[in-house]
Parts: sequence; C-alpha cells; structure tokens
Amino acid sequence: MRTEELTAKALEKVDYDKYLLANAVGKRAEEIANGATSLLEIDISGMKYSDVALQEIAEGKLIVSLEG
Repeated sequence: MRTEELTAKALEKVDYDKYLLANAVGKRAEEIANGATSLLEIDISGMKYSDVALQEIAEGKLIVSLEG
C-alpha cells in the first residue's frame, strides 16, 4: 500500500488529528528502532521504522488516543 493511502487510513484512526498521528508515528518508530517487536505480520526488513509505525496504526494494530 502506498504511503498516501496508509496515511489516509491512519488519519481516520486518530479522528483526522495530523499532529497526534505525527507524534504517535514518531514515538512508535523510535520504539521499533530501539528493538521493540513489530505488531505487523509481515517481513519488515527493508522498511523504514516510520512506515512500520504508520502501517501498524492504519491497520488498527496500535491504538492511538490522547488519554492515558
């Protein structure tokens, strides 16, 4: 799936709050870079950490909210 399509799906998951999405992708990408296991059921070798994080959110594998 193209980045634009993933971004559109991910924005739906965060009620179209682009700042919340950017923050969540950044934090999750950093976690993955530091050794966290991906929630995706695909081979992520060769993917950018930010793309993995964006796809996790778009697929609903990672729930993002302001609460917590």
